[in-house]
Amino acid sequence: MNKVTHSFWVIVNKEIADHLRSWRFIILMGIIALTCMGSLYTSITNISAAVKPNDPDQVFLFLRLFTASDGTLPSFVIFISFLGPLLGIALGFDAISSEQNKGTLSRVLSQPIYRDYLLNAKFMAALIVVGILLFVLGFLVMGFGLIAIGIPPTVDEFLRMVAFLLVSIFYVAFWLNLSIFFSIKFKQAATSALAGIAIWLFFSVFYNMILNIVGKTLAPHPWASELQIMKFQQFMLKLLRFSPIELYNEITNTLLMPSVRSLGPLTMEQVYGAIPGPLPLGQSLMVVWPQLTGLIAVTLLCFALSYISFMRKEVRSR
Repeated sequence: MNKVTHSFWVIVNKEIADHLRSWRFIILMGIIALTCMGSLYTSITNISAAVKPNDPDQVFLFLRLFTASDGTLPSFVIFISFLGPLLGIALGFDAISSEQNKGTLSRVLSQPIYRDYLLNAKFMAALIVVGILLFVLGFLVMGFGLIAIGIPPTVDEFLRMVAFLLVSIFYVAFWLNLSIFFSIKFKQAATSALAGIAIWLFFSVFYNMILNIVGKTLAPHPWASELQIMKFQQFMLKLLRFSPIELYNEITNTLLMPSVRSLGPLTMEQVYGAIPGPLPLGQSLMVVWPQLTGLIAVTLLCFALSYISFMRKEVRSR
């Protein structure tokens, strides 16, 4: 290992230690852990009511731990979808701006280390912390669920849960890259944090409101043909999928509910003759392959924007 590569891992270890010791991470970790344990308790106590007699997913009882809810608390998946962006924003909103405000950015870059190594190390450290947190929570849910229901997961269920955790890491990585980009663009950490939270609120709350208005404006007439209604529904679904939150929800619902066979409107010809039943993991991945590709693409796009902005950024010594 040469000196430059060694410096990269030194920065990674230092950033991981800083994240684990920071109060904001400890508070967020506590909130996420408590809410997830609360959702686990709710799913365990109501898992029998969540399984319907003719439900094709009833054989996948272990997956119900992540999706079942009685309405008092959201499910584990909903909590990750809601709190995951806050975790990514909290870990990245001051990644570069804090170094610049403290005057340490120019000192670090004056050392024998490439400029892009600093950005890559900060992203890698935050991603490692996110991955460890999500996998610990996921395996805790599996462990408590195994103790409570006494039924071990099948190989397919275990692989689906691991795939769900990996997708969740990519989902949080998108918000992490977005917050790092704002940290490069804005000098003040507060401005960077507000920009990231504003984007999160837009896609969480206001984007669906805007689409509802657009849908009411462009809705076809009641006497429209079936083809026109199908095209309108497909158009609205495409607009909805511009939201990374919607992409994540569709992917996780398909992975954790094997009976989901399609994510769009179907004609009667397509439904006729179809036998309801769970899909294998490979087929479920094929169903959500466009959404999965889109989520990974926007994550890489945000990282590329951060990379280009940081490489072009003027760094002055103080």
